[in-house]
Amino acid sequence: MKKDVVIVGAGPAGIFTALEMIRNGSKQNILIVEKGAAIEKRHCPKDKTGKCVNCKPYCHITTGFAGAGAFSDGKLSLSYEVGGDLPTLIGEDLAQDLIHYADDIYLEFGADTHIEGISNTEEVKNIRARAIRAGLKLVDCPIRHMGTEKAHDIYLSIERYLYEHGVEMFFGYECTNLILDGDVCKGVYVTNGKQDLEINASKTVVATGRRGADWLEKICAQHNIAHQPGTVDIGVRVEVRNEVMEKINDVLYESKLIGYPKPFKNKVRTFCQNPGGFVAQENYDNDLAVVNGHSYKDLKSNNTNLAILCSHNFSVPFNQPISYAQKVGELTNMLGNGHILVQRFGDILDGKRTWQKELSFSNLRPTLPDAVAGDITAAMPYRSMVNIINFMQAVDQVVPGFASPETLLYSPELKFYSNRVKMDQDFNTSIRGLHCLGDSSGWTRGLMMASVMGVLMGRRIVNEKQ
Repeated sequence: MKKDVVIVGAGPAGIFTALEMIRNGSKQNILIVEKGAAIEKRHCPKDKTGKCVNCKPYCHITTGFAGAGAFSDGKLSLSYEVGGDLPTLIGEDLAQDLIHYADDIYLEFGADTHIEGISNTEEVKNIRARAIRAGLKLVDCPIRHMGTEKAHDIYLSIERYLYEHGVEMFFGYECTNLILDGDVCKGVYVTNGKQDLEINASKTVVATGRRGADWLEKICAQHNIAHQPGTVDIGVRVEVRNEVMEKINDVLYESKLIGYPKPFKNKVRTFCQNPGGFVAQENYDNDLAVVNGHSYKDLKSNNTNLAILCSHNFSVPFNQPISYAQKVGELTNMLGNGHILVQRFGDILDGKRTWQKELSFSNLRPTLPDAVAGDITAAMPYRSMVNIINFMQAVDQVVPGFASPETLLYSPELKFYSNRVKMDQDFNTSIRGLHCLGDSSGWTRGLMMASVMGVLMGRRIVNEKQ
């Protein structure tokens, strides 16, 4: 099979590559290969069963058209300061311009026109002052919240648009390897378990998202594609009552706080804040259960959840940070008998585990009912746990009540985007004809910046052909 461009992965980076090529009048043959299902066929059975059933062969929340973005909280960060290190590669001004451009596309396909976090200037100043006193940095970032259910509709519209404009999509096909001729990539090998295909292409774009970061790391090692270990994030999902977060939810919607707590001074940050949201479970390869958060436009809970992530940078001789994070997750899953663990913050400070019956005594009820009460400190690395505790106590100075005894911590929250592929500004790798985009490339984090990378890739493929 011969195509002009083959895109591995139908997440935002891959989608926007194809979308931008079409919008620039490209007549090239484009094929998107996706391990999961088309978005209209993606469905998590938990809304009927009440608990995760560990879908096989893949989790519908993390895999399929639009990637994890289709079932995430659907927040688009509208500042170049949020979303990874792509601005260091392409420049801050270009990154910000492309954010506005990609945002307009989301609006065309039905995103809410309302932007969170751009008002109440005096209140923002007060929050920033408290953050400074606590030794934290508040990052200003306007947010466009699509919502978990609305994001699904928006990406469905984009999927139909791509079909209507001639983009082929193979769902249920997994990429097994690259087709290489020396230092030139000639395409990919894919399979659906029954049929093996060899797809030859002039351009191969790998955009497999966080879900495929481990696979891409192995491919880079196998074929000596220039890359380096990057940062791995290990943390927890924190849940508190809405009343605790009411002011900061109203003013900022998502408070992006960064700190470097003593004694280790690792970077610790908040991420993916969901006012009135729900804690959720996602499943990765080898039955690894990780925690995440969802936020709907219409359906609301009494709680707010957000991630606290501790960044780890490893140096020689260790070069497998993704495997390290997976081992932390596996150990936590073992303690929870395959489920997400949850523990009260007060119990952590008291050096005791949390018991299931104790969760029913507090003001705060878990929004992930199948989480298992236990002791996350028995699996969390000491360095990470100390950083998280100290960071939470600093945040408590900004948001009083955040580090209360009944605050819930769910584990493991892991972000697999530590492998960083070495590329130039045109996203050329050390292998000619191969380009790596999005979170799996190690350069982006989140929906918007991955979309931006796709826009730029699409433009450069078109310009190169002209």
